[in-house]
Amino acid sequence: MPRRIQRALVTGASSGIGEAFVRHLAARGVELVLVARREDRLRALAASSSTRADVLAADLTVAADLARVEARLASHEEPIDLLVNNAGFGAYGAFTEVEVDRQHRMVELNVVALVRCAHAVLPQLLVRGTGGVINVGSVAGAQPDPFAATYGATKAFVRSFSHALHEEVRGRGVTVTLLAPGLTRTEFADVSDVHAPGAMERIGMTADDVVVRALRDFAQGRANSIPGTRNLLAVAAGGTAPVALSRRVSGLVHRRMSHG
Repeated sequence: MPRRIQRALVTGASSGIGEAFVRHLAARGVELVLVARREDRLRALAASSSTRADVLAADLTVAADLARVEARLASHEEPIDLLVNNAGFGAYGAFTEVEVDRQHRMVELNVVALVRCAHAVLPQLLVRGTGGVINVGSVAGAQPDPFAATYGATKAFVRSFSHALHEEVRGRGVTVTLLAPGLTRTEFADVSDVHAPGAMERIGMTADDVVVRALRDFAQGRANSIPGTRNLLAVAAGGTAPVALSRRVSGLVHRRMSHG
């Protein structure tokens, strides 16, 4: 990690990729602010941390909770050097069959909260000329995703947004990195109604592998972090194949994942 990363705030810190970020950052001596809804998990994680870890229980789809997190990110007292914008969830199934309120919450968390958190922290990072943001996207953002239409669209937003910010802050001592993992062995599949147990075991990466790659790429100032050869190929194919073909293939894959 860059020497001046003293303190990081991780959203979605209570499990999966977020929890792995917490453990690997603590191992590097980084102090932490842990954000998630499940306060009991956050407190257990903080108690086991090898560095100082403050707990900030918050539901980022609730305006008052999100405002508290934004205020912490913008604070000049004990400033945040690294924001890991990890909180998010998906929903698999036909668009008309997934409850619209659930899809609305997905947009609020995956897009709105991510934007507001980045907007809160970047001004003070730019003033100090150090640190940055890791936005957790997905290989799903590289092409249309039938049967995960809203989820894929939120991750396409994260992809475009992150690359744009990377260019805006380039040369100013601040890095914005897009992390785009594929199948990862976390609770995400259960929360998102993904039915792909065989694929998860065969090709799903561990959260630790994803985070080690992400921190390395961030430390090197890279715009992209795509862990795993399969995921690199998937993103490359999504960018070069005709959209009619990529959406057809994506639809076939996600139809199976949504129905088992």
